[in-house]
Amino acid sequence: MTKDIATLSRTKEIIEKYGFTFKKSLGQNFLVDLNTLNNIVAEGQLTERTGVIEVGPGIGALTEQIAKRAGKVIAFEIDQRLIPVLEDTLSPYPNVRVINEDVLKADLHAVIETEFQDCDEIVVVANLPYYVTTPIIMHFLESGIRLDRIVIMMQKEVGDRISAKPSTKAYGSLSVAVQYYMDAHTAMIVPKTVFVPQPNVESAVIVLERKEQQEVTVRDESFFFAVVRGSFVQRRKTLLNNLQVSLEDGKSKKELIVQACERANIDPKRRGETLTIEEFAKLSNELYDDFFTIDKNIKKD
Repeated sequence: MTKDIATLSRTKEIIEKYGFTFKKSLGQNFLVDLNTLNNIVAEGQLTERTGVIEVGPGIGALTEQIAKRAGKVIAFEIDQRLIPVLEDTLSPYPNVRVINEDVLKADLHAVIETEFQDCDEIVVVANLPYYVTTPIIMHFLESGIRLDRIVIMMQKEVGDRISAKPSTKAYGSLSVAVQYYMDAHTAMIVPKTVFVPQPNVESAVIVLERKEQQEVTVRDESFFFAVVRGSFVQRRKTLLNNLQVSLEDGKSKKELIVQACERANIDPKRRGETLTIEEFAKLSNELYDDFFTIDKNIKKD
């Protein structure tokens, strides 16, 4: 029987066999602890009727454990050097297909339609490259595809922001954006010692569950997210100050912002970090008629 990939000895063996060198620019850190991988996969609640999308499979340690439980696995790997490695390490698993493509440029709708026809649910399970975690998460959420669950390892600091609640230091536009679509919680903290090479930061596994029903209704999603981002341009400033700067013609429409806040029962002197998603929805809906165009250069949180 083939040894599991996720051991230090097997990982070193594979790396030496292919003369692989880690690229810091790609955020490559391979998991070498089977217990951690099993815990991640368990959070995915996978069955033979589950289709799984993975991002950044590396040498296949997590992919292997997913493949043992899921019906089909599609893994996006951007590093061409790893394709022959994965063809070797994952050869025992006919239910895995590796695509050498940047997931941010992939046609996810086409992939799902082609690859997951026989699946009852679609789940993302991945140890994401930390430098591109947020864009990948938002790419999945904004793509319009129905994902039942997302289980992702990421830098703990980013995980804290995703699952943060209002009036906390970690709460920001990313928290609101993710929680608009999904329920978020931290499943586990992962020590540096289970990676090769060891990262400089702590890691966390975050689980996002599809909301059964949208908690808020917004008139325009793009405008809603612009208001959210704009409210966090400078965290220490008030909603009124931030929105005057971030919304198009905001300075000339100060009174309209004040009036919209009043109609939404929100004090314009509050800071963005104190608003719930429901309050952001009310505010954006009240502002929409006056600010139907937005400044595309609004700074992100």
